[in-house]
Amino acid sequence: MQQGIQVLGKVAPNAAHILSPEALSFVADLAREFEPTRRALMQARVTRQAEIDAGRPLDFLSDTRGIRQKEWKVAPAPKDLRDRRVEITGPSSDRRMVINALNSGAQVYMTDFEDAISPGWSQIIEGQVNLWDAARRAIAVKTPEREYRLNDQTATLAVRPRGLHLLERHVLVDSHPIAGSLFDFGIYFFHNARALLDRGTGPYFYLPKMQSHLEARLWNDVFNFAQDRLGVPRGTIRATVLIEHILTIFEMEEVLYELRDHMGGLNLGRWDYIFGYIKTFNRHPWAVLPDRAQVTMTTQFLRSAAELLVHTCHKRGAFALGGMSAYIPRRDDPQANEKALAQVRADKERESSQGYDGAWAAHPGLVPMIFEVFEKAFEGPNQLLHVPPVHVTAGDLVAVPQGEITEGGIRGNISVALQYVDAWIQGRGAVAINGLMEDTATAEIARSQLWQWVWQGARSSDGWPVTQERYLELRSEEVEKLMEARGAQGVGALDKAVELLDSLVLSPTYVEFLTIPGYRLLE
Repeated sequence: MQQGIQVLGKVAPNAAHILSPEALSFVADLAREFEPTRRALMQARVTRQAEIDAGRPLDFLSDTRGIRQKEWKVAPAPKDLRDRRVEITGPSSDRRMVINALNSGAQVYMTDFEDAISPGWSQIIEGQVNLWDAARRAIAVKTPEREYRLNDQTATLAVRPRGLHLLERHVLVDSHPIAGSLFDFGIYFFHNARALLDRGTGPYFYLPKMQSHLEARLWNDVFNFAQDRLGVPRGTIRATVLIEHILTIFEMEEVLYELRDHMGGLNLGRWDYIFGYIKTFNRHPWAVLPDRAQVTMTTQFLRSAAELLVHTCHKRGAFALGGMSAYIPRRDDPQANEKALAQVRADKERESSQGYDGAWAAHPGLVPMIFEVFEKAFEGPNQLLHVPPVHVTAGDLVAVPQGEITEGGIRGNISVALQYVDAWIQGRGAVAINGLMEDTATAEIARSQLWQWVWQGARSSDGWPVTQERYLELRSEEVEKLMEARGAQGVGALDKAVELLDSLVLSPTYVEFLTIPGYRLLE
């Protein structure tokens, strides 16, 4: 092992091969090469946010107009990424869920080291073990009830590493924690690129939480460095970028351009996008959002973003992927299940009519229905040749959704945030709550709205101001309800979840990501 690399976390015997000296040396080289740029880009985020706080309006970039005006296309997609009508997502750390997702009938499975996973050390390493085995089709699970193995035909595997802002504190390079993104990407690529290529597929990725095309340029440099180091031809890696921040919606063509040799497409991550909207305009009273349930994809700012994304992608030969409706099938309530399925169908019919090539499923039970919607919407595996005409202005993209803040919405945000953070601290990153699949992105919306309502002097529909005192009163009541419902199950990590949520909501300064202060609560 190279000098200067320290592994601080425990490694189980079945995972020792994941942290081999060669693999650690590879990720250390990535860190030494790119960490200065990553840090500079994180500082650039702070600078840009300060400008927005001071009132600088958002608009398309003037200094990159030439990129938007000239003719160019991204590289053609490899064969196994040309049909993306249904993509399923899930945590990489749950071995059985990985198998079920690969067997789900979806065309692509995005396995997650980010929003759908609790990034404790054991979960991160277990995820890498699972993907090592999946890349070699050797993944299996045996329970007393049955044995889980891969079908002959499985979904194409894509991996979402952590965002550029997160660190992996259990691996130090020259005494500094390595970026979680470089660790997740580097370990997976080092171990599995050749095995994937030997099977006729490739190392495919989803890139989250991007806020500028310069961050896309960093990823492109990382890809070229990694491919050169392992003797893999440039362009072998393909990456789909999640458009999850309002700043990035103004730079989509530039993002495509920077990654044009490695581009797989763009995906509108609706829940993070709503969270990013609140985060970006957190200092501005005019940007206060109504209850989350009222912020739908038909609102002007989300509809405009969705339509612009399809136009931009297809203009440049890239795939456009729709987001994830949070509804999941419910066996316990047929009436609620029928309503949920109807809402998912309507959501996907809207996306297919807008020109999307496919969309995400939150649960294997939704895959057949979503596939049916897209199969009926167009002939062939995608709509890549269809460039819908759109006219979207900067004003359209920042338009504030109208609606009410209700006591039910306040209580719902408190309850969902507490239940999710409780589960997250205990190691689960994707949690079914009230018939919806909640992950870090939806928890971020919940706590961000609570902060925004408290600190921007919002009033609920009953006329009462949403004060710190009112938040604490309703939070106490919601905690009592959760404790009563749990009964003998006990507290779990609810006390820690309350502490974290209170610190986020009651801080006069908006905290950019709950995962950063929350990380100290994980093992």
